[in-house]
This record gives sequence, structure tokens and C-alpha cells, in this order.
Amino acid sequence: MTDRALAVVRAGALTTVQDRGRSGHAHLGVPRSGALDAPAAALANRLAGNPVEAAVLETTLSGCALRPRSVVTVAVTGAPCPVTVGGRPAPWGAPVRVPAGALLDIGPALAGVRSYVAVAGGVAVDPVLGSRSTDLLSGLGPPPLTDGTVLPLGRPDGVHTRVDVVPHPGPPSELVLRVTPGPRDDWFTASALRTLATGTYWVSSASNRIGLRTEGPSLERAVSGELPSEGMVLGAVQVPPDGRPVVFLADHPTTGGYPVIAVVRGADLPAAAQAVPGTPVRFMVVRRR
Repeated sequence: MTDRALAVVRAGALTTVQDRGRSGHAHLGVPRSGALDAPAAALANRLAGNPVEAAVLETTLSGCALRPRSVVTVAVTGAPCPVTVGGRPAPWGAPVRVPAGALLDIGPALAGVRSYVAVAGGVAVDPVLGSRSTDLLSGLGPPPLTDGTVLPLGRPDGVHTRVDVVPHPGPPSELVLRVTPGPRDDWFTASALRTLATGTYWVSSASNRIGLRTEGPSLERAVSGELPSEGMVLGAVQVPPDGRPVVFLADHPTTGGYPVIAVVRGADLPAAAQAVPGTPVRFMVVRRR
């Protein structure tokens, strides 16, 4: 049995393996998946001495606890949280040496939703369609972690970054999402488009890796009936029958029949991954260039 492995002692509310995702398979009905806060995952890998494509762990709200079978270097980024090694405080946002058999505890998020745990060498579960990411919609990739899971690790091939301070944006107190109208904005009334551009929404507790659901004013349709299913993209703002926008995130379906009123700029989606339920959401309409 290899000593390059992590044993999961406490899996937390939802901890999954994520990397940059499996893009390029939408024609097969396969979502892209991957880390929701990609910059935070990339930073964790950089701190641990990994290439950006290495697989990390993505925790949700409650963190997780891990026990390595050999000495490892880890880094935790994303949602700020307490980190302890063998019961002693360790830095968040910096490389940390964890002795073999010591308990690495990533505590609950103090702000934001998702923390990222990179281990030197990366999490080396078997890839599926070129990615090690867990996809909650299709079920591809490794299942969400459970207590007792053992994760194989790769061999480190880099030197971890030595830093005192890591600049990293904090979780948003207000989530501002720049959107480009369309492709089905003509299915909505002029009043609905004004509401989208000027109204205040809030992040719903029903949000997940598939989509950020909102609470707030309903958007009125100008066209009744249903669309034939059509392709969906990351960041699509789909409007279901209740009229409240849903922003598609990494595990979103590749097709859908509800109209898409707008699409969120990709640069704004990492902040959506860290917006806790109740966070105000404002859609800022940006016209096509």
C-alpha cells in the first residue's frame, strides 16, 4: 500500500475532488465541472508547488479533516477558515508541512463558502475524460468524499512558494454580476429587463455547484410556451417558471428548455462561488462589444 495517500477523517458537508474540469465534451452531454473558484484553486496549487492543473479538494462551508500517511506540504485558500495540524494552529493561505499521521483539520468557513486544499503532488484519483473532477450532475469522476475514504497522491515535482502574505479577494458582501443580454432576452417584457438591471436579488440557500439560485422579483415573460432544448453555457442566466434567475455554474446541464435572458462574464463567476445565502446580488447589464 502506497504511503502517498490521504485518509479522510471528517468529510464535511460536501468535499469533492476538483481540477480545471473536462471542457470540450458538451456535445456528449458532459458538463465541464472543475473548481468553482478557479483562481483560489490555482493559488492553492501554486503555494503547494503543483502545476495549475493538479487536482485539489473543494470543501463546502464546514471544511474537512485529513490524515496523511507520509509527510506532505499543503496549502488552503478560498474561503478563509481556521487550519490546525495536530491540534496546533497553522497558517491559511501559505504552505504548511504536515507530518505523517498528523491530523490536518480545515475548519468551517469564517466567510464565503468554498475552501481549497492543495497537497504537493496533487490528488491522484483516476481521471475520467481527461479530468479528475467530481461532477455532481452527471456522476462522473470520484464521488463526494465520505469518512474513511483514502485518496492517492502524486509525487511532488516542484518547490512550494515561500510567502508571508497572499493577496486574494475576499468573499463578496454584495455580488455584482456583469451580464450580456441574450440570447433569449426577447422572450421577456421590457419591464423584466429593467427589473434585471435595477432590481436587487439575494443568493438562495438552494444554490449548489450546478447553479446559483436567487430570491427576489420575478421576471415576466413576453412569450409563453416552451423552448426546444438548446445548448447552455457557463454563466447562463436561465429563468425557470417562477421567474427568478438562476446563474449556471460548473456542473450545469449542457442543454435546457427555459429561456436564457443573459450571460454572466466569466471573470465574475469565482465570486459567485463564494457568495453565502442571503448575499445581495445585482446584475449589471453590459452591452456586447
